[in-house]
Amino acid sequence: MSGLFLVIFLIGHLIGNLQLILLSGEAAQKQFNEYALFMTTNPAVKILSIVTYTSIILHILLTIILVLQSKQARPIGYAVEGGGENSAWASRNMALLGSLLLVFIILHMKSFWYEMHWGAIGNDPSGNKDLYTVTVVAFQNIWYTAFYVFSMIILGFHLSHGIGSGFQTIGLKTRKYLEPIKKTAILFSILIPSAFASIPIILYLQSL
Repeated sequence: MSGLFLVIFLIGHLIGNLQLILLSGEAAQKQFNEYALFMTTNPAVKILSIVTYTSIILHILLTIILVLQSKQARPIGYAVEGGGENSAWASRNMALLGSLLLVFIILHMKSFWYEMHWGAIGNDPSGNKDLYTVTVVAFQNIWYTAFYVFSMIILGFHLSHGIGSGFQTIGLKTRKYLEPIKKTAILFSILIPSAFASIPIILYLQSL
């Protein structure tokens, strides 16, 4: 269930972030900073953000714990493993994917969320905290951009398994809906991370 909530959060977060590349110049700066101000000052959004980030972190930690418990319960692998025939690579490596995503979330929040709340960042011409400039400057760094894109690839693998598991949790992953759910999971696991990854790539290329 937390996996499906994560997908909803990602879609909303993506819509906000796309302002960085769909607009340009002062218009992009003004619109994105107003969006950032709203997301960090509106009481309802602040509560939702805390719940969302807490859910994501708990979701990742729970995944890691469950995988480790499963390995402890069966320390010796099967004599013959079917590999991809039995389970997808993503489902067999959820602990690794979850750990990498947790590292990304911590660094991502430090770079932007923390800076927006407590960082010594300047204001834009409208008087709002200039998170737009902080974001653009961050993605002018090739290594940070590469790290972000790599993390989106990891997110794609995670979503490819997580979406199907979410539908299974609410009882919809039946034989009748198995194929549509599989296609939906693949579609989302490609489109959402690709759209996120396109933002830092475009910002980096614009800085060249």
